[in-house]
Amino acid sequence: MARIKRRYYTLIFALFMSFFMSTMMSAVITVVNTGLTEGFFGRWLHAGLVAWVIAFPLVSVIAPVAHWITRKLVETE
Repeated sequence: MARIKRRYYTLIFALFMSFFMSTMMSAVITVVNTGLTEGFFGRWLHAGLVAWVIAFPLVSVIAPVAHWITRKLVETE
């Protein structure tokens, strides 16, 4: 299996993190707002896609900042 170059780590991390978080959060919010009624999956898909389009660029920018803050707060051995 071909591996992706290390320089793309942050971008690939942002892709996966934003996808998983937006998918899970949109599911929870859709259930809270509309319940598990007919058409739930369509509403969830729409909400998830909208959330992911916003989450991906945000995570791309915020992840390096969060890593930097975490490195400052956590002890090194």
